Amino acid sequence: MLPGFINGEPACRKCTGIKLNVDCVECGAEEELYAQGRCWRCVLGAAVDRLLTNPETGVINDELQPFAAALKSMKRANSGLTWINQEHVTAFLTDLARTPLVSHDVVDQLPRSRTREYVRELLVAHQILPPRDGLLHRYIDWSNDALNRLKSAEHRDIVNRYIRWHHLRQMHSMESVSHGTFLRSKQTVTVTIEFLNWLTDRDISIRDLSQSDLDAWQAEGPSTREFAIRFLAWAIKTKLVAADLAMTPHRRGTSPKMSVENQRDVVDSITSDEPALNPRDRAAGILVLVFGQQIERVVKLTWDRVIVSDKLVTVTLGDIAISLPTPLDEPFRYLSGERDLVKPLVVV
Repeated sequence: MLPGFINGEPACRKCTGIKLNVDCVECGAEEELYAQGRCWRCVLGAAVDRLLTNPETGVINDELQPFAAALKSMKRANSGLTWINQEHVTAFLTDLARTPLVSHDVVDQLPRSRTREYVRELLVAHQILPPRDGLLHRYIDWSNDALNRLKSAEHRDIVNRYIRWHHLRQMHSMESVSHGTFLRSKQTVTVTIEFLNWLTDRDISIRDLSQSDLDAWQAEGPSTREFAIRFLAWAIKTKLVAADLAMTPHRRGTSPKMSVENQRDVVDSITSDEPALNPRDRAAGILVLVFGQQIERVVKLTWDRVIVSDKLVTVTLGDIAISLPTPLDEPFRYLSGERDLVKPLVVV
């Protein structure tokens, strides 16, 4: 400790003659004191002992001794004490102290929180618990929460079975769950929940699903709705729905590629001075062919997403703002001037 100054430089008690008491009454270390003459580290150690002591035996369980030692030796004792004194951390460590045998299953039974997973990592790091597949159990936790988003008890039970007997069965068969499998399974279940809630809002049970329902589901939303095809395949296999139901998958890269010359001809056909297309079709063609926008987004474009100024026309699709130079701006300027006179098609 350097509580004094000599010639403007910090100096110790001995050199400056300062009698300030900065010796910990417990360990004798010359440290910043925190409470009752004790340093931060001694107070931290006492807190760890108090929280991890099993109230039935009066001692810390042998399995938790390395964990207790790790907490006491945190690099910054003041930060460690601040963390431990949080109400939810204190409650968690108190529950952990009562467990006769520490295992992943035991930790899983404690209240789920970031604290639980942080403590689990510490227990693994100090070889109290063996490593386990983190993504598998992250998916289990996520799916348990996801089930609560289902509006129908019947559909909740179906999705629960779908998760357990399809996704988790596949994951348990893997040596370790890949990040791709983890994300794909989350995406599939998320879309499945949206689909079944869509049915619930229309008073339709999955067992009464018709082809027209599937067609309406795909037509009314974005292309990501097609991921429900994975759930549909499982539902057909388990005889929940009719075997002749089908969804149309969106396939990328299966259309014949146009040559560079043909691409130029198409662009010229929608930007020439004497185009064969009407202004609405030209506007759609420009956004799809020139700027590569999806047609399902283009047909939903509304005038509040279009800015027409003297210098520039700007079209916003989702989070993408597209500036249209001349002559690409021409059909939009025409439609803007005539929108009270013409029936809108692409831009409404």
